[in-house]
Amino acid sequence: MTAVSGTFAVRVMVTDVWDQVVLAVAATTTVAELKREALTRALRHAEIQLERYIVKFRGAAVLDEMVALAALGAGPNSPFIVLRVLRQPVK
Repeated sequence: MTAVSGTFAVRVMVTDVWDQVVLAVAATTTVAELKREALTRALRHAEIQLERYIVKFRGAAVLDEMVALAALGAGPNSPFIVLRVLRQPVK
């Protein structure tokens, strides 16, 4: 694993709006912080129910959102996906 110091950019796809957000994060940033910031920027409203969303990294759901990005092996330009826990059918 490569050590990352300082801040670096990661890409977060928020599927509710099909928008990609680029965030500057530190290696110590938690997944919960990343999720909150990405949803706030993409959805642009104050009241977001964070528990209704999950974060995926490298195809797998991140179950412990208190883990730091460095512990996941995330580095510069790492892709994340934020999506609803229960997907809504397309009408």
